[in-house]
Amino acid sequence: MSMKLIRIKEVMDRTGLGRSTVYKYMNLGLFPKPIKLGTRAVAWVESEVVAWIQLGIECRDGEST
Repeated sequence: MSMKLIRIKEVMDRTGLGRSTVYKYMNLGLFPKPIKLGTRAVAWVESEVVAWIQLGIECRDGEST
């Protein structure tokens, strides 16, 4: 199974959230945490972001588990 890491720009494009909202949700435990790539670089696991989006769809449709 291959895992893809995505940077903040792609996270923002996929979720429709702004940078500060991504970090706010992350600090509140409402969004996946990133993986540190270096001293000033982070990336998110694509599948975790996709799962977060899917959860939002399920909650909207009343199908939350």
